[in-house]
Amino acid sequence: MQAGLSFSHVGFYVQDIDKMEQFYQGLLGFFVTDRGTLSGPSGEFKLVFLSRDPDEHHQIVLATGKPDSVSFNVINQISLRADSLDTLRDLYDKLAEAGASDIQPVTHGNAISVYLRDPEGNRLELFIDTPWYVDQPMRVPVDFRQSNDELMQSVEAHARQLPGFQPRSQWRARMAQMMGME
Repeated sequence: MQAGLSFSHVGFYVQDIDKMEQFYQGLLGFFVTDRGTLSGPSGEFKLVFLSRDPDEHHQIVLATGKPDSVSFNVINQISLRADSLDTLRDLYDKLAEAGASDIQPVTHGNAISVYLRDPEGNRLELFIDTPWYVDQPMRVPVDFRQSNDELMQSVEAHARQLPGFQPRSQWRARMAQMMGME
């Protein structure tokens, strides 16, 4: 890891904090680590701190105060790494069964992702890395009805046809050299 900074958490304003807490806790398995209120320039607001890692007090912070009139969401996406393809599939099934909005399983060549919207329209990406790199951006749908082996074979076959295809380890070594870390 590069010295100095590393990513820790994201916080965003919400309209319905209870509904958002239920979504992140109930469907994505986050735990509430703290909650409370603070005073700010616009008055008092509620906070809910959520984490899935006992070493991180919070990975997501929900804060009340998002105006109803906001039509443009400044959050492009919130990305959460799954620990395996099986976990990603389980989350996909659970979210689909719960009626989550705009679910799209895709590959980027370097990842297999499931995109969806949380209850307030924020785009989430749940993903696993693949062992390959391809030039980005790249996004094509994948079929989760395939077995894990079939899915990985089809993702690799497609990725091998794309510009920049290489093992992730080669791409990582090049990036580490560029960042002065090797």
